[in-house]
Amino acid sequence: MNAPLVLSLFPGIGLLDMAFEEAGFCVVRGPDLLWGGDVRRFHPPAGRFDGVIGGPPCQFASELSRWNAHLGIPLAENLIPEFERIVSGARPAWFAMENVVQAPAPVVDGYTIEGSVIRDVWCGGETMRQRRMSIGSREGLRIRIITEALHRPDPHLAITSCAREDRHGRPKHLIAGKRRVCGNRGDRLPIDEMARRQGLPPHFFGDASPFTVQAQRKMIGNGVPLAMGRAVATAVCRSIGFEPQPVLIPEAAE
Repeated sequence: MNAPLVLSLFPGIGLLDMAFEEAGFCVVRGPDLLWGGDVRRFHPPAGRFDGVIGGPPCQFASELSRWNAHLGIPLAENLIPEFERIVSGARPAWFAMENVVQAPAPVVDGYTIEGSVIRDVWCGGETMRQRRMSIGSREGLRIRIITEALHRPDPHLAITSCAREDRHGRPKHLIAGKRRVCGNRGDRLPIDEMARRQGLPPHFFGDASPFTVQAQRKMIGNGVPLAMGRAVATAVCRSIGFEPQPVLIPEAAE
């Protein structure tokens, strides 16, 4: 079987893409605002792509959206309809969309869509990062994400929630009794540690990166943890009968 061709929407720095590339898929990245592109002007050819993956910006549906609205901060545009439009036009055999739990599930005519909420630690990762995966398929294809039966009992908080931690890696600040850290309190995690907890090599950006420290934090935080992406890619491989390639995990992320 030839390498399946996958279209990646809203790729960002490509964490979800990496997981599918590791498994042997050929990933083509669509336009992204980060690189000067506009997905609203993108019209893919029909029948060229085997699958479509991506995570539309989640700020409009995140837990902070209500707080931002209260403060008068403009909310980000809901681009899930653009994801739906492109899938409808490309007509792939399957698609996988990730987003925050509160975001609406995509609806595309002709596709059976199943949603599941998974955590990074359930997939072999290090954090409690939680995302909703919406898997759409045609022609009776069933794609089921299988999480690991055993995982670490002391996962870190999601990197977007972490601020100051003690020497045991526990948060020093708690809000309303919940294990959640306000991003405006204390010292944030170093960028290298943020990258490592997402499954990336610590020096992912390198000294020659053109991005500011703030931009690097945002890009890493917006990405799907690599372990979670691998679980999705493995589920797709199993369903379409594609033998995945051996996964090469960076030494720094072990």
